[in-house]
Amino acid sequence: MSHTPLPPSGPDPAAPVPVRVLLADDQLLVRGGIAMLLNTESDIDVVAEVADGAAAVAAARELQPDVVVMDVRMPHTDGVEATRRITADHFSTDPDRPVKVLILTTYHLDEAVYAALRAGASGFMLKDAAPAELVRAVHTLARGDAWLDPVVTPNLLREFAARPEGRLPAPQRLAELTDRERQVLVLIAHGFTNPEIADHLTIGDATVKTHVSRLLMKLGARDRAQLVAVAYQSGLVEPGTAPPARETPTG
Repeated sequence: MSHTPLPPSGPDPAAPVPVRVLLADDQLLVRGGIAMLLNTESDIDVVAEVADGAAAVAAARELQPDVVVMDVRMPHTDGVEATRRITADHFSTDPDRPVKVLILTTYHLDEAVYAALRAGASGFMLKDAAPAELVRAVHTLARGDAWLDPVVTPNLLREFAARPEGRLPAPQRLAELTDRERQVLVLIAHGFTNPEIADHLTIGDATVKTHVSRLLMKLGARDRAQLVAVAYQSGLVEPGTAPPARETPTG
């Protein structure tokens, strides 16, 4: 099935580059409603809409969007397999800007959602979430953070901890982390964004980005969602625990 590109609008040189989004959902009304919602945002551009997973893979490969908003259940090729292909190594033409996948589902938590997250999705949210939450999720993924629907995050993390990933980094990799990198990893696992980590640890935003990059490299993780899984599955963070107290500035 071919995708249907939407006509681009004229760029404003003074405006920030919009987040480019591809929509994949087999329900026309749902897909159209999401497109209408996102296109009302001046900094989001829906570049194409498709109705199944195979078309999502083809469109994502051709258009290289920042974010794919993906229904988990679609005919022919489902959202799990499409996510696996899109997040595979060498799929993105720019390795520094991999295509991110946000899974949308009407179900709270089931095997398909776990499979999609393990396949490389960077976020998950329910279709009955508030429109503003979807906009926030798209922006969050576009800047490299993970998005887990706050309604179900506690249960999701418990399940991740109870279902160990077969590709956890070797213990020596975790042992190679510096104390500060461990602190950053713990806060990532608690859902902190980069600015929140910077404030919590009283360090600069650029320093946080450096630590996150090193964590991804040292642990062989694709994105922050995988860092969250590593933190919980390795026992570094226990489900239900509170984040550490904010550091007190010195001097």
